[in-house]
Formats: sequence, structure tokens, C-alpha cells
Amino acid sequence: MRIVVTTPTGNVGSRVLRLLVQAGVRPVALLRDPARLPPDLSGLVEPVRADQTARDAVLRATAGADRLYWVNPPAPFGSDPLAQHAACARVVADAVREHGIGGVVFQSSGGAEKRHGAGDIDGLGATEEALDATGAPVLHLRCGYFMTNLLASADEIATGTLSTPWLPDHPLPWVAPRDIGDVAAARLLAPGWTGRAVQAVHGPEDLTFTQVAAVLGELAGRPVHAVHVPDADFRAALSGAGLSPPEVDAIAGMAAGLSDGFVPEQPRDATTTTPTTLRSWAAEHLPSAGSAPHPPPSIASRSTS
Repeated sequence: MRIVVTTPTGNVGSRVLRLLVQAGVRPVALLRDPARLPPDLSGLVEPVRADQTARDAVLRATAGADRLYWVNPPAPFGSDPLAQHAACARVVADAVREHGIGGVVFQSSGGAEKRHGAGDIDGLGATEEALDATGAPVLHLRCGYFMTNLLASADEIATGTLSTPWLPDHPLPWVAPRDIGDVAAARLLAPGWTGRAVQAVHGPEDLTFTQVAAVLGELAGRPVHAVHVPDADFRAALSGAGLSPPEVDAIAGMAAGLSDGFVPEQPRDATTTTPTTLRSWAAEHLPSAGSAPHPPPSIASRSTS
């Protein structure tokens, strides 16, 4: 099969790419800078330079594709995240229609089923709708809260606190990006499938930030406490960091939109539960939790996607 992989150097995409290579596929890696691909994959993948908002470039890269793994990349700093999602949605829908791609795995997020009122996730919901409208076989992976989001808080965790716009006792499905990659690769390699499907990727268990802080404290050998940042304060902090109003709305809107009474469309079951625990992930990747320091991987997701 000819399988095109977007964001192939991201936390999830890099795992998808490597699994496809190990399965005997020579995937197409669609990315802005082919030099970022790992040297050991040279000759095993087909790198194609393209911006995912550039329609003609994406259509050239996806010509002849049997399957497509699509992730909307983060918007450039200072721009409107929802406009970025809309541009990507138009491009991927055009590519699917133009080439008759027989299967698309779209990395979406829990909360996309709301369609409106969940900040940045609204853009993923709109992309789901754009792909559904093509009539092509599509699988939406509704992912939980990425464990890698903790990397951005590593310095704070080392001081004993974990600040969050979520209420400390609000449970979320915490998932390791590697596990999402495993699910995506398995679905891309599966025999022919038809129609529209949704599969959540929930990680092994739902955890509150209080529980997460306790796990991190145990690993570090010192207490870590979850600290709630109210919505107004969180927005002020984002603005103070130089984010534009659309960026602030997109980021803050996720926690605000999924906090009050939101119930995921997909309940946790054997198809949504993945193995990597927060404890094992943090022990390996989070310096403040006791692992050896190393450069963190680029975060290819937003807070819950």
C-alpha cells in the first residue's frame, strides 16, 4: 500500500512512520523539512516537502495514496488556530476527493463531538465534518489528554506544583502518544474498511490532576501539588506570554468547554484502552519525575488532542 503520513516527526506521527516501515511499507512522509527525519530511516521512507495548508503541494504528495494519516499541525505563533484548522480541513478534503483515497485515519480529540464550545478542539470537529462530507472511508481517532503536555510544566513540577486550568478533581483520560501511534498504524494496515467510524484512545485510566501530581511526587521523592488556575487568570497569563486573542480563546476554551458535564461519546472499553501508564511514561520522559534529562520531543498536539 501507498500510505501517506503527515507530521511524521511529531510524537504520534514518528511512531506511525516507524511502525509502517517495520511492517514492510515504504510510507510517504509529508513534512516541511525532510532533513528532520531520523537518519536511520533514509531510503526506507519517501520524504515529500509540503505545507499542509498548501493545496497543490498536498495534492501532489497524496497522488496515488491508498491510505492517509492526517493531523492538523499547530498554527504559526500569533495566528488564528481555528483558521489553521479550517485551511487544513479544506486541503485534506480536496485531496481525498481528488484521489479517491480509500482510507483516512484522522487524529482528532475527545470533545470534537461537541462541534462548538471547546476552543481549539472545535477545529478538529470541523475537520471531522469536512472528511465525513467526502463520503470516503474515514476513522476519527478521538484521543485523550497527552501525557507529553506535562513536558511544558517540567520546571514547575520540579518546584513542587502543577498548575492547571482544569479543576484538580476533574478526571481526564491520560494517554501516551506512542500508544496513539500504535492504534493509528494498526488501523492504517488493516484490511479494507468502509464508511465512517470513531475510535477513542483513552490511555489506561482516567486521572485527576490531583492524582497525577501525587504520582509525580512519588517518583520525584518530594510532594507535588495540583494548583487550579481560574479561567480569567489563565487567560491573563496566556495574554501576558504574548499569545493573540484567538490563541487565548483556543487554548483556554478547551478546559472551559470540557469541564462542565461533558460526557465523551465513546465510553471506555477494550477498544479505547491503551497500556502505557502515567507512572511509566513520567519515569522515562519527565526529568523532574526522576528520569535523566534530555531534550523533549516536539509536542504535536494541543492540550487534549
